[in-house]
Amino acid sequence: MGELALLIPLAPFLLGGFAIWMRHQSKLEQARIQSTTELSAEKAAQYAVHTQQLEDRVRVLERIVTDKGYDVATQIEALRDARRTEALIDSREQDVRS
Repeated sequence: MGELALLIPLAPFLLGGFAIWMRHQSKLEQARIQSTTELSAEKAAQYAVHTQQLEDRVRVLERIVTDKGYDVATQIEALRDARRTEALIDSREQDVRS
C-alpha cells in the first residue's frame, strides 16, 4: 500500500501527459485527413480536366459524323481514283512518246 501512496501525487502529471499526448494524436489525425482531402481534391480536378478533354474530342467526332463526315471518305476515295487516273494517263503518254 505504501507504493500506491507514492503514485497518488504523480497522478496529475500522468493525466496531464496523457492529455497532451491525446491532443498531439488528434492533431496528427487532422493533418492526415487534410492531406487526404487535398489529394482527393487534386485527383478530382485532374479527372475533371481529363473528362472535359474527352467530351471535347467526342464533340469533334460527332461534328465530323453529322456534318457530312461520311462524304469525307467518299472524297478521299475520289482523290485516290483521280490520282490513279492521272498516273495511268501519264504512263500512257510516256509510252506514246517512247
